[in-house]
Amino acid sequence: MNSGPGTVWITGGLGGIGLACARRFAANGAHLLLVDRVGDTAEAALGELRALGAASATFAACDVSVEAEVVAVCEKGMYVSGRVDALVNVAGMMIYKPLDELTGEDWHRLLGVNLIGAALFTREALRRMEPGSAIVNVSSIHAFQTSPLVAPYAAAKAALASLTRSTAIEGKPRGIRANAVLPGAVDTPMLWASPNLKSGAEVLEAGDIGKPEDIANAVAFLAGEDAAFISGATLNVDGGRLAKL
Repeated sequence: MNSGPGTVWITGGLGGIGLACARRFAANGAHLLLVDRVGDTAEAALGELRALGAASATFAACDVSVEAEVVAVCEKGMYVSGRVDALVNVAGMMIYKPLDELTGEDWHRLLGVNLIGAALFTREALRRMEPGSAIVNVSSIHAFQTSPLVAPYAAAKAALASLTRSTAIEGKPRGIRANAVLPGAVDTPMLWASPNLKSGAEVLEAGDIGKPEDIANAVAFLAGEDAAFISGATLNVDGGRLAKL
């Protein structure tokens, strides 16, 4: 990310990890564009971010899997701030079904939100970014070590890690970096909705559960100048959980 406050676009910006990232960038005086499917909590979030130090904070409603909506949001982002220095793709969703019950619609919806949305925002950002900019994708340790009932989510997150590497390769001649953060278990509503946890099929120790702020700190590092020589990397932010699975 260029020197100065910079402009940061965050998809899934009103969710647990997305909003934590926004708070982290706000504290550095960034201009923020928060993108989410619905904006029920947007007004409160934007007020908080401005109070934390954001130079500006704007919300845009968008289904990230719909190409026309993504294009419109990115055009709005450029109209508001005139530039984009960092893109953080956080938007994601999960459903819990065994493989033999998943429909084509299930697969399309999960891949649309968790992978295609990031690809569309990446395309639009690459068209607008200047040298020194950065893209950070929030993947998951499910990309490499997963559990039952989440096949589309795990597949999408693995593909997102691959998309990150491709973006780094194509972004390098333009001076644009791309990296991915792979969270483990993070204290968000998505984690606690897991039927695997509720049934006891998956057990988490207290030390295995991170905070959204832990992910935000890693995202801010990879988006910033201290990571200027890091591109195409996947960074596990899981408290060491993947190492022992």
